[in-house]
Amino acid sequence: MKLTKFAAAALLGGTVLAAAPAIAKAPVPKGAMVNEEYGVPVFPYDITDRPYEVLGEVKAGIRKATIFSKAPDQGKVYRELWERASKLGADAVVKAQYGDPHVTALSWGSVSATGIAIKFKATAPAATASAPAP
Repeated sequence: MKLTKFAAAALLGGTVLAAAPAIAKAPVPKGAMVNEEYGVPVFPYDITDRPYEVLGEVKAGIRKATIFSKAPDQGKVYRELWERASKLGADAVVKAQYGDPHVTALSWGSVSATGIAIKFKATAPAATASAPAP
């Protein structure tokens, strides 16, 4: 009897979790540079091979839900920074930094992250020299 109740509870619990809405991910612009390891255009270094304009600094705070939850990993930190930068219309985030998790009054482990949201400048097409006909 206990096994039946447990199975019913597990089945109902699974149904509730399956019905939960999926978290919307910020889309990555087509043709954007993407950090292959994490799937978002967030980089811990500066991009020097393409001109860009700075849109502003983005900040994110990622918390653990309970003491037993895993600490936020680099991928989660980068996805959170990208979500905020994409709302500014950014093409990428450079100079992304984050610290070690620390316990605060409101969470069992919080990570603070910062980065710089950038928008790439359009490159001008190569000008063709056209000489006037003699």
